Amino acid sequence: MFQGKKVWLTGASSGIGLALARQLAEAGAQLILTSRRPEVLEEVRRSLANRDDHRVLPLDLAHPEQAAETARKALDGEVIDILINNAGVSQRSRVIDTDLAVYRQLMEIDYFAVVALTKLVLPGMLERRSGQIVTVSSVAGKVGTKLRSGYAGAKFSVLGFMDCLRAETADQGIIVTSVLPGFINTQVAHNSLTGDGTALGHEDPDNAGGISPEQCALISLKAIADGKAEVVVGSGLSKLAPFLQRFAPGLVRRMVAKR
Repeated sequence: MFQGKKVWLTGASSGIGLALARQLAEAGAQLILTSRRPEVLEEVRRSLANRDDHRVLPLDLAHPEQAAETARKALDGEVIDILINNAGVSQRSRVIDTDLAVYRQLMEIDYFAVVALTKLVLPGMLERRSGQIVTVSSVAGKVGTKLRSGYAGAKFSVLGFMDCLRAETADQGIIVTSVLPGFINTQVAHNSLTGDGTALGHEDPDNAGGISPEQCALISLKAIADGKAEVVVGSGLSKLAPFLQRFAPGLVRRMVAKR
């Protein structure tokens, strides 16, 4: 499935993105690796299988319009077979304590950057009637919980965007896949924004007890290869939560209020 495919992967320097990069490279994909720090991206590129097949494209997705324009110039019409919108930032703060600027930052990275990069590659895919757009959302995009109001808001939004995109391109050869990780054992909690925009700086027990990023990447890539519309990745309650939200929303409301 991925052999010889040009795959643009954001958030490629750590966590789920790094695991995706390694597995995609092993599968023969040609990667365009994006995150903020070029030196870290270059280290990642050099560590991958077939490293000379890959390139780095540093972007700050907190500024989506600028990032998209930089990418447009760098790619210069290059064919992208698969776009994987994986970059994102989480949050750990109560609504009452969270600055409006933090909500805006979460939306810029977790929602508007997805829209901007998708719109950049979509015209070429439509012209070729071929391509796949993947966004790594979250179980938080289906079930809102305490301390994640801005993150959940952005992830709910991006799932809605992907649903609309899927409907609009259903007969035009484009595959649209949403990946919803539950609790994954990455640094996501460490990097989560607090109410004033500073990083939390430590793990939380939910993520620390989650599945590995390698397991998450493996399941996600199978869903991408199979052309699935949506896949929930995780274990335990975080995997069950979207199902329960659909069929027993009252139960879910009581559960999240007690956690």
